[in-house]
Amino acid sequence: MPQRRLHKDAASLWFEAPFVMAMRIHEMQMAALTGRSQDAAEMNRMVTEKVMATAESAVAVNMAISRAAFGAAMQMMTGGRPSARKAGEAIAAAAVKPYGKRVRSNARRLSRKKVSAS
Repeated sequence: MPQRRLHKDAASLWFEAPFVMAMRIHEMQMAALTGRSQDAAEMNRMVTEKVMATAESAVAVNMAISRAAFGAAMQMMTGGRPSARKAGEAIAAAAVKPYGKRVRSNARRLSRKKVSAS
């Protein structure tokens, strides 16, 4: 499960993040060319989303590390061998998930906004 989530979020960052950046830059360029004031709400959203995603990612990584450490300790106590790969994938998935979620929602929102404006 963490591996699928990691792949989905990594793909969102790889393919959709440049789209979101291009849409936002286009809007800023059009505002500058037409002389209208830039959309301050969108500019504020860019910053606050990044700060919130960073905080959410840090908490998720700490929780994933705690779960992995507890799981490894339990496996060793029962004579098993903990899987470093699975733990690493779970931690990476936890780190990337907040960013992937926001990129996907921004891509949907910005593409709808552009279509409705046409």
